[in-house]
Amino acid sequence: MKILLLKRKRFTILAGILVALGMIYAVNYPAVAGVSGTARQLPIYSVQRDQKLVSLTFDAAWGNEDTQKLIDILGKYNVKATFFVVGDWVEKYPESVKALHDAGHEVMNHSDTHAHMTKLSRDQILADVEACNDKIEKVTGVRPTLFRPPYGEYDDKVIAAIRSLGMEPIQWDVDSLDWKELAADEITRRVTNKVQSGSIILFHNAALHTPEALPGIIEKLIQDGYQMVPVSELIIHGDYTIDHTGRQIAG
Repeated sequence: MKILLLKRKRFTILAGILVALGMIYAVNYPAVAGVSGTARQLPIYSVQRDQKLVSLTFDAAWGNEDTQKLIDILGKYNVKATFFVVGDWVEKYPESVKALHDAGHEVMNHSDTHAHMTKLSRDQILADVEACNDKIEKVTGVRPTLFRPPYGEYDDKVIAAIRSLGMEPIQWDVDSLDWKELAADEITRRVTNKVQSGSIILFHNAALHTPEALPGIIEKLIQDGYQMVPVSELIIHGDYTIDHTGRQIAG
């Protein structure tokens, strides 16, 4: 009898461990069937591309010290980038938003107030995103089609809400960590060592050493055969799937 109870106890413990492992796997390796699937939805972190295409992206939420410098550097190399801007930032710096648009860069949505989107209801998310869309469209004449969640935070509710607006949520697979005030050469190494075809690279418009690092990064990417395009030109339009790493794949 004691042996039987011991076996049952061991079986119960083993079953509990297997369930826990299954839950960990489901959270960390979500299978994504596509925008209409019932599995966990992910934003786009990178794109499967045969060509050597990458996107430079900049988040603008607070400062505005270097926006014109970035426009000038990108213009020197004839590179078009995507700027994800917060609605409050648009209100403070409409002239910079217009300058970005006039220079041919994409101005996309980074929320209205840089709130933690996972803490909002679906209706609050929609209202926040549309408020930012309205502000950007008022300045540029173009309504955003891409969204980057503040702090990189999201859940199924956030992603479903964004896609219900016909917008695509965008993350990144190469983080410059420029907001940590890393030295320019360290920012350059981080980016150029991790980039691959289809990468989406994250910078910030007001990070201390980004203007210093950017020319070398662009020159190295060009030297390695990469073409830099806005995110809307990098991502796949039409049928696609997203794998567990957030990589968008055609078909």
